[in-house]
Amino acid sequence: MKSKFSRIISGTMTWGQWGKQLSEKEMTGLIETTYELGINTFDHADIYGGYTTEAEFGAAFAQSAVAREQVAFITKCGIQYPSDARPLKVKHYDYTPEHLRFSLSNSLQNLQTDYIDLLLLHRPSPLMDAAAIHNTLETLMKEGKIRAFGVSNFTPSQIDLLGTKPQVTWNQIECSLTHTDALTNGDLDYCQTHDIGVMAWSPLGSYFKDDNPTQQRLRPLLKELQKTYAATEDQLLLAWLMQHQATIYPVVGTTQPERLKQSLAAESLTLDIQDWFRLYEASRGHRVA
Repeated sequence: MKSKFSRIISGTMTWGQWGKQLSEKEMTGLIETTYELGINTFDHADIYGGYTTEAEFGAAFAQSAVAREQVAFITKCGIQYPSDARPLKVKHYDYTPEHLRFSLSNSLQNLQTDYIDLLLLHRPSPLMDAAAIHNTLETLMKEGKIRAFGVSNFTPSQIDLLGTKPQVTWNQIECSLTHTDALTNGDLDYCQTHDIGVMAWSPLGSYFKDDNPTQQRLRPLLKELQKTYAATEDQLLLAWLMQHQATIYPVVGTTQPERLKQSLAAESLTLDIQDWFRLYEASRGHRVA
């Protein structure tokens, strides 16, 4: 699949209240730096920061020297998240035509843009009305408010439920060296055979967060491979993921320019096939069959 998106995607979830709480000036600088490094794609969701981060990003982007047509905006909708902005009784999913339009209208206003390059249904709902979703998304595309649509965290059967018109073009899933289910449960196979692009959230997995048997097996091997490939642990983790034939696009959540730069360098790093499988074996804790 050919894409207008940069292979490394900048994830904004931790830019605002759910993380670094960057000021408008800091966000503007990070947007400009990210673009100058060669990353032209920013990943959002309406719920980030309790429905606050999109607007903060939009205000910062308006102050930046980057033109809207030079970048791509991805956002997600469908999760109704209890927060100060929405004092709901329960977290739930809503894909009614009214809510889809409501969410998109808010995202367009918050991001200060006339269109979204890719709108993703954030998580599957057991109450999805596939026909209603299709009709609404098709209309939104005809109106020019979204350029394409996809899903996030959907299984192959849930994608099939949505049908083919308009086509699901992307699935954003959890996939990393410490979360390898997608390699064997059919998710990546399905996307390849149906020409659906794959984005991976949390592409570094839990490697830097946990200290469990998986990390304990991986660390000495990654230390060895750092010397072999003159690469950082981040780069090796991303290179392992991007070597898969599904052409996975990692959504990298760091706000540190140096780590963004390191992430980009992983694009040109190719692991020896035995080293790839050594990492896979270390993650799983046993040989392949």
